[in-house]
Amino acid sequence: MKCPFCGCEEDKVVDSRGTKEGRAIRRRRECLACNRRYTTYEEIETVVLSVVKSDGRKEPFNRSKLITGLYTACKKRPVTAKQINEMVESIEEGLYNLGKEVIPSRTVGEFVMKALQGVDEVAYMRFASVYRNFNEVSEFLNEINGLHKV
Repeated sequence: MKCPFCGCEEDKVVDSRGTKEGRAIRRRRECLACNRRYTTYEEIETVVLSVVKSDGRKEPFNRSKLITGLYTACKKRPVTAKQINEMVESIEEGLYNLGKEVIPSRTVGEFVMKALQGVDEVAYMRFASVYRNFNEVSEFLNEINGLHKV
């Protein structure tokens, strides 16, 4: 590790602790040449996920799209930013735990629906109506009835 101040490669670790999510280790280091301190983060290298769209196109998993979709579904609902972040973390973890590098967009959608169902039924129905592409009111009603059976 090179010191960001003087470029020296000799340092010592002064403090180490895990981050709140437990996905990285934060280390405070002190350069042995200039004695200045700096922070580094060590994390596990993860597989890059790809999503296969319904038309067969393949694109990298985009966390921003996931966040935007959840915020859109939860707009004007009593869902906090913290809850959305927790859903994003849970969905991402679930996708990585599948152990696959290529995931159908349908799988991502199912993870999102499951997360929303546990947080806000209206947000769930908003997402489901777009995701499942309801064409008739009866399809919408069937989804609502299925929601109350769970």
